[in-house]
Amino acid sequence: MLDAVAARLSLYWRVFATGLSFVVFGVGGLALRIVVFPLLNLMVRRPERRVVLAREVIRRAFRAYVDLMRALGVLHYEIRGLDKLERGGLLILANHPTLIDTVFLMAFVKNADCIVKGALWNNPFTGGPVRAAGYINNEGGAELVKDCIASLERGNNLIVFPEGTRTGADGVISMKRGAANIAVRGARDMTPVLIRCDPLTLGKGEKWWRVPPRRVLIRIDVQDDLAIQGFTGGGASEVMAARQLTDFLQNYFTGKCQSHA
Repeated sequence: MLDAVAARLSLYWRVFATGLSFVVFGVGGLALRIVVFPLLNLMVRRPERRVVLAREVIRRAFRAYVDLMRALGVLHYEIRGLDKLERGGLLILANHPTLIDTVFLMAFVKNADCIVKGALWNNPFTGGPVRAAGYINNEGGAELVKDCIASLERGNNLIVFPEGTRTGADGVISMKRGAANIAVRGARDMTPVLIRCDPLTLGKGEKWWRVPPRRVLIRIDVQDDLAIQGFTGGGASEVMAARQLTDFLQNYFTGKCQSHA
Protein backbone atom coordinates (compact mmCIF):
# COMPACT_ATOMS: atom_id res chain seq x y z
CA MET A 1 0.00 0.00 0.00
CA LEU A 2 2.73 2.45 0.97
CA ASP A 3 4.68 1.58 -2.17
CA ALA A 4 1.64 2.33 -4.33
CA VAL A 5 1.12 5.68 -2.62
CA ALA A 6 4.79 6.57 -3.03
CA ALA A 7 4.67 5.63 -6.72
CA ARG A 8 1.56 7.78 -7.23
CA LEU A 9 3.14 10.77 -5.48
CA SER A 10 6.30 10.34 -7.55
CA LEU A 11 4.22 10.35 -10.72
CA TYR A 12 2.36 13.51 -9.72
CA TRP A 13 5.63 15.22 -8.86
CA ARG A 14 7.19 14.34 -12.21
CA VAL A 15 4.14 15.65 -14.07
CA PHE A 16 4.50 18.93 -12.17
CA ALA A 17 8.28 19.02 -12.64
CA THR A 18 7.96 18.33 -16.37
CA GLY A 19 5.46 21.17 -16.75
CA LEU A 20 7.73 23.45 -14.74
CA SER A 21 10.64 22.51 -17.01
CA PHE A 22 8.66 23.58 -20.08
CA VAL A 23 7.77 26.88 -18.41
CA VAL A 24 11.41 27.50 -17.52
CA PHE A 25 12.43 26.75 -21.11
CA GLY A 26 9.93 29.26 -22.48
CA VAL A 27 10.75 31.99 -19.97
CA GLY A 28 14.46 31.42 -20.48
CA GLY A 29 14.14 31.73 -24.24
CA LEU A 30 12.15 34.94 -23.85
CA ALA A 31 14.75 36.36 -21.45
CA LEU A 32 17.54 35.59 -23.92
CA ARG A 33 15.59 37.32 -26.66
CA ILE A 34 14.63 40.53 -24.86
CA VAL A 35 17.58 40.97 -22.47
CA VAL A 36 20.71 38.91 -23.12
CA PHE A 37 21.08 39.06 -26.88
CA PRO A 38 20.17 42.77 -27.24
CA LEU A 39 22.91 43.51 -24.70
CA LEU A 40 25.27 41.29 -26.67
CA ASN A 41 24.47 43.25 -29.83
CA LEU A 42 25.33 46.51 -28.05
CA MET A 43 28.54 45.24 -26.52
CA VAL A 44 30.04 43.27 -29.42
CA ARG A 45 30.44 44.97 -32.78
CA ARG A 46 31.75 42.12 -34.93
CA PRO A 47 28.86 39.91 -36.19
CA GLU A 48 31.06 36.79 -36.31
CA ARG A 49 32.09 37.28 -32.69
CA ARG A 50 28.47 37.84 -31.64
CA VAL A 51 27.46 34.52 -33.18
CA VAL A 52 30.24 32.67 -31.34
CA LEU A 53 29.26 34.25 -28.02
CA ALA A 54 25.55 33.66 -28.63
CA ARG A 55 26.19 29.97 -29.23
CA GLU A 56 28.23 29.71 -26.07
CA VAL A 57 25.45 31.40 -24.09
CA ILE A 58 22.95 28.91 -25.51
CA ARG A 59 25.23 25.97 -24.75
CA ARG A 60 25.62 27.03 -21.12
CA ALA A 61 21.90 27.75 -20.81
CA PHE A 62 21.00 24.31 -22.19
CA ARG A 63 23.54 22.66 -19.88
CA ALA A 64 21.93 24.42 -16.91
CA TYR A 65 18.50 23.36 -18.19
CA VAL A 66 19.55 19.71 -18.47
CA ASP A 67 20.93 19.79 -14.94
CA LEU A 68 17.72 21.44 -13.72
CA MET A 69 15.65 18.59 -15.13
CA ARG A 70 17.95 16.13 -13.41
CA ALA A 71 17.72 18.02 -10.09
CA LEU A 72 13.91 18.06 -10.34
CA GLY A 73 13.86 14.30 -10.81
CA VAL A 74 12.46 14.44 -14.34
CA LEU A 75 15.38 12.46 -15.74
CA HIS A 76 18.97 11.41 -15.32
CA TYR A 77 21.54 10.88 -18.04
CA GLU A 78 24.73 9.08 -19.04
CA ILE A 79 27.13 10.20 -21.76
CA ARG A 80 29.89 8.05 -23.21
CA GLY A 81 32.60 9.08 -25.66
CA LEU A 82 32.13 12.81 -25.10
CA ASP A 83 35.83 13.38 -25.79
CA LYS A 84 35.18 12.48 -29.45
CA LEU A 85 33.14 15.68 -29.76
CA GLU A 86 35.98 17.91 -28.57
CA ARG A 87 37.16 18.43 -32.15
CA GLY A 88 36.06 21.05 -34.66
CA GLY A 89 34.31 20.81 -38.02
CA LEU A 90 32.39 17.65 -37.11
CA LEU A 91 29.33 16.42 -38.97
CA ILE A 92 27.39 14.90 -36.06
CA LEU A 93 24.54 12.56 -37.02
CA ALA A 94 22.11 11.40 -34.35
CA ASN A 95 18.90 9.43 -34.10
CA HIS A 96 15.93 11.37 -32.74
CA PRO A 97 13.73 9.50 -30.23
CA THR A 98 12.63 12.45 -28.06
CA LEU A 99 11.81 16.14 -28.10
CA ILE A 100 14.85 17.05 -25.98
CA ASP A 101 17.58 15.37 -28.06
CA THR A 102 18.62 18.70 -29.52
CA VAL A 103 18.83 20.27 -26.07
CA PHE A 104 21.18 17.54 -24.86
CA LEU A 105 23.50 17.69 -27.85
CA MET A 106 23.60 21.50 -27.88
CA ALA A 107 24.38 21.43 -24.15
CA PHE A 108 27.50 19.30 -24.58
CA VAL A 109 28.85 20.18 -28.05
CA LYS A 110 30.97 23.31 -28.24
CA ASN A 111 30.62 25.69 -31.20
CA ALA A 112 27.55 23.79 -32.35
CA ASP A 113 25.49 24.69 -35.38
CA CYS A 114 22.23 23.01 -36.34
CA ILE A 115 19.38 23.00 -38.83
CA VAL A 116 16.29 24.64 -37.34
CA LYS A 117 12.68 24.42 -38.45
CA GLY A 118 11.48 27.63 -40.06
CA ALA A 119 8.61 27.90 -37.56
CA LEU A 120 11.08 28.36 -34.71
CA TRP A 121 12.48 31.51 -36.33
CA ASN A 122 9.18 33.32 -35.69
CA ASN A 123 8.41 31.73 -32.34
CA PRO A 124 8.46 34.36 -29.55
CA PHE A 125 10.39 32.05 -27.22
CA THR A 126 12.92 30.54 -29.63
CA GLY A 127 13.18 33.12 -32.42
CA GLY A 128 15.64 35.39 -30.60
CA PRO A 129 18.18 32.70 -29.67
CA VAL A 130 17.91 31.00 -33.08
CA ARG A 131 18.57 34.22 -34.98
CA ALA A 132 21.31 35.44 -32.66
CA ALA A 133 23.19 32.14 -32.95
CA GLY A 134 22.97 32.15 -36.74
CA TYR A 135 21.57 28.64 -37.00
CA ILE A 136 20.58 27.29 -40.41
CA ASN A 137 16.94 27.68 -41.47
CA ASN A 138 15.58 24.47 -42.98
CA GLU A 139 13.53 26.56 -45.42
CA GLY A 140 16.72 27.42 -47.30
CA GLY A 141 15.69 25.20 -50.20
CA ALA A 142 18.46 24.42 -52.68
CA GLU A 143 20.93 26.47 -50.64
CA LEU A 144 20.46 24.40 -47.49
CA VAL A 145 23.18 21.84 -48.26
CA LYS A 146 25.58 24.61 -49.30
CA ASP A 147 24.91 26.46 -46.05
CA CYS A 148 25.63 23.31 -44.07
CA ILE A 149 28.89 22.65 -45.91
CA ALA A 150 29.95 26.28 -45.44
CA SER A 151 29.27 25.97 -41.71
CA LEU A 152 31.50 22.89 -41.49
CA GLU A 153 34.25 24.64 -43.44
CA ARG A 154 34.19 27.45 -40.88
CA GLY A 155 35.00 24.87 -38.21
CA ASN A 156 31.53 24.60 -36.68
CA ASN A 157 30.22 21.29 -35.37
CA LEU A 158 27.05 20.67 -37.34
CA ILE A 159 24.36 18.58 -35.61
CA VAL A 160 21.98 16.82 -38.00
CA PHE A 161 19.12 14.42 -37.35
CA PRO A 162 18.98 12.36 -40.57
CA GLU A 163 15.39 11.31 -39.89
CA GLY A 164 14.32 14.94 -40.19
CA THR A 165 11.83 14.50 -37.36
CA ARG A 166 11.39 12.38 -34.25
CA THR A 167 11.22 8.61 -34.62
CA GLY A 168 7.62 7.42 -34.82
CA ALA A 169 5.84 5.54 -32.04
CA ASP A 170 6.51 2.25 -33.87
CA GLY A 171 10.24 2.80 -33.39
CA VAL A 172 10.98 2.47 -37.10
CA ILE A 173 13.87 4.72 -38.17
CA SER A 174 13.37 6.27 -41.60
CA MET A 175 16.28 8.31 -42.96
CA LYS A 176 15.94 11.26 -45.31
CA ARG A 177 18.69 12.00 -47.83
CA GLY A 178 19.69 15.44 -46.52
CA ALA A 179 22.44 14.30 -44.15
CA ALA A 180 23.95 12.06 -46.81
CA ASN A 181 23.96 14.92 -49.30
CA ILE A 182 25.88 17.09 -46.85
CA ALA A 183 28.42 14.35 -46.19
CA VAL A 184 28.89 13.42 -49.85
CA ARG A 185 29.06 16.92 -51.30
CA GLY A 186 31.14 18.25 -48.43
CA ALA A 187 33.45 15.20 -48.46
CA ARG A 188 32.99 14.89 -44.70
CA ASP A 189 33.42 11.89 -42.46
CA MET A 190 30.55 11.47 -40.00
CA THR A 191 30.42 11.19 -36.22
CA PRO A 192 27.35 9.12 -35.26
CA VAL A 193 25.65 9.62 -31.90
CA LEU A 194 23.24 7.04 -30.52
CA ILE A 195 20.53 8.44 -28.23
CA ARG A 196 18.36 6.16 -26.12
CA CYS A 197 15.52 7.09 -23.78
CA ASP A 198 14.31 4.53 -21.23
CA PRO A 199 11.40 4.54 -20.75
CA LEU A 200 10.50 6.53 -23.84
CA THR A 201 8.98 9.96 -23.26
CA LEU A 202 8.29 13.08 -25.32
CA GLY A 203 8.21 10.98 -28.47
CA LYS A 204 6.54 12.01 -31.69
CA GLY A 205 2.90 12.89 -31.08
CA GLU A 206 3.16 12.22 -27.35
CA LYS A 207 1.69 14.69 -24.84
CA TRP A 208 4.15 16.12 -22.33
CA TRP A 209 1.97 15.31 -19.31
CA ARG A 210 1.91 11.59 -20.11
CA VAL A 211 5.05 10.93 -18.11
CA PRO A 212 6.33 7.34 -17.78
CA PRO A 213 5.92 5.36 -14.55
CA ARG A 214 9.53 5.93 -13.51
CA ARG A 215 12.24 8.54 -13.98
CA VAL A 216 13.66 8.65 -17.49
CA LEU A 217 17.25 7.69 -18.30
CA ILE A 218 18.83 9.38 -21.32
CA ARG A 219 21.85 7.51 -22.65
CA ILE A 220 24.08 9.20 -25.22
CA ASP A 221 26.83 7.13 -26.86
CA VAL A 222 29.22 8.86 -29.25
CA GLN A 223 30.35 6.29 -31.80
CA ASP A 224 33.56 6.10 -33.84
CA ASP A 225 33.70 8.16 -37.02
CA LEU A 226 32.30 6.74 -40.25
CA ALA A 227 34.49 7.35 -43.31
CA ILE A 228 32.87 8.87 -46.38
CA GLN A 229 35.50 7.55 -48.81
CA GLY A 230 33.83 4.19 -49.25
CA PHE A 231 30.75 5.88 -50.70
CA THR A 232 32.34 8.58 -52.85
CA GLY A 233 35.22 6.58 -54.35
CA GLY A 234 35.19 4.61 -57.57
CA GLY A 235 33.66 7.38 -59.66
CA ALA A 236 30.19 7.14 -58.11
CA SER A 237 27.95 10.12 -58.78
CA GLU A 238 26.93 12.32 -55.88
CA VAL A 239 23.31 11.24 -56.30
CA MET A 240 24.18 7.54 -56.19
CA ALA A 241 26.64 8.03 -53.31
CA ALA A 242 24.00 9.90 -51.27
CA ARG A 243 21.45 7.16 -51.94
CA GLN A 244 23.85 4.40 -50.85
CA LEU A 245 24.94 6.35 -47.80
CA THR A 246 21.33 6.93 -46.76
CA ASP A 247 20.63 3.21 -46.96
CA PHE A 248 23.77 2.53 -44.92
CA LEU A 249 22.77 5.04 -42.23
CA GLN A 250 19.29 3.52 -42.11
CA ASN A 251 20.74 0.08 -41.40
CA TYR A 252 23.45 1.44 -39.12
CA PHE A 253 21.15 3.30 -36.72
CA THR A 254 18.45 0.63 -36.88
CA GLY A 255 20.98 -2.05 -35.97
CA LYS A 256 22.50 0.04 -33.18
CA CYS A 257 19.11 0.82 -31.66
CA GLN A 258 17.97 -2.80 -31.85
CA SER A 259 21.19 -4.10 -30.31
CA HIS A 260 20.76 -1.74 -27.34
CA ALA A 261 17.04 -2.36 -26.90
